[in-house]
Amino acid sequence: MNDGIAYKTQKQPQKRGEVLICDLSVEFGKGEKKTIALTPTDLELKPGTFTALIGPSGCGKSTLLNAVAGFVTPTSGAVYVDGRTVKKPDESVGVIFQNFALFPWFTALQNVNFALKRLDLSRAERIERAHIALEEVGLSEHAKKYPGQLSGGMKQRVAIARTLSSDPDVLLMDEPFGALDAQTRLRMQELLTELWSKREKTVLFVTHDVDEALRLADTVYVMSPSPGRIVEKISVDISRPRPIDQFGEDFLTLRKQILQLLREYENE
Repeated sequence: MNDGIAYKTQKQPQKRGEVLICDLSVEFGKGEKKTIALTPTDLELKPGTFTALIGPSGCGKSTLLNAVAGFVTPTSGAVYVDGRTVKKPDESVGVIFQNFALFPWFTALQNVNFALKRLDLSRAERIERAHIALEEVGLSEHAKKYPGQLSGGMKQRVAIARTLSSDPDVLLMDEPFGALDAQTRLRMQELLTELWSKREKTVLFVTHDVDEALRLADTVYVMSPSPGRIVEKISVDISRPRPIDQFGEDFLTLRKQILQLLREYENE
């Protein structure tokens, strides 16, 4: 799929958080060891939207996300965030992974505070931001606890608070709830929806879970197996909130469509 996005450097987005992915491809290795992780891809994320990428393992979802984060250098094409070419990690782009990556010797508050040290803030400002972020994710009473004293869901809440505390315009999430049990995962989806509605960040969310993608996103892009490419854009015109026990016919129709696409390309 190619939307033919042509980016003009003089364009200034009205709201922050615009992401343009233009003719982006990524290859790893050389010669016989070369692997095409992502074929030329065009994608536009408008400010404040919630977009999900879904596809089988190895289809390039994480590679695409890492290119937007500035962790991976494109083989061709480019990524732009609010008119700036992404060449390295940027403060305006926050990333949350499945692995919580918390320092076990720091409390929840200290983990969030540590992430803020790269910003030009006083210690008092950092502590205040850290407290506010932990309050947003419902962990005010657990601020002095260490990761070993927290459940998996609480650890991921700390990771979310740590990223949100720096107030990024774009939030990249790579299967953030994949390691959680089903009940905790549902609660985290509800929390993320609340935070997104409040903060109005641009979210790019990678998942293997069709139900999760449909519950969270405005738009779902389906990717094919390696070499990765986008094969379908699905608009999720379902009103929010989207309680899992109240999924209607519209949800089931979209779910069936995505599952059929995944099976179709899996059998190519």
